[in-house]
Amino acid sequence: QVQLVESGGGLVQSGGSLRLSCAASGSIRSINTMGWYRQAPGKQRELVALITSGGTTNYADSVKGRFTISRDNAKNTVYLQMSSLKPEDTAVYYCIWQYMPATYWGQGTQVTVSS
Repeated sequence: QVQLVESGGGLVQSGGSLRLSCAASGSIRSINTMGWYRQAPGKQRELVALITSGGTTNYADSVKGRFTISRDNAKNTVYLQMSSLKPEDTAVYYCIWQYMPATYWGQGTQVTVSS
């Protein structure tokens, strides 16, 4: 089992920045993928960004150039630096940890961007 604890959500004005963090603990394998999904009210959960333990990243087109994902393997922690936030970025952001076929999800953290 892997436990994920997220932090860093909140309310920010359009154009502002926030940084999300997610720390993993438990049965951690050194080779894994961590990342973030989000779900806005009335919409399906969607990929935001992923990063492998080797540092390979993948971003949704909607956040490219505005969000940066990074990780600290020694701390089993993934970060999401979000800049130039827009109202449409408002959602619950979920951290994930993957070692296929297993995927673990965090409890989610609310990000609200006011216009």
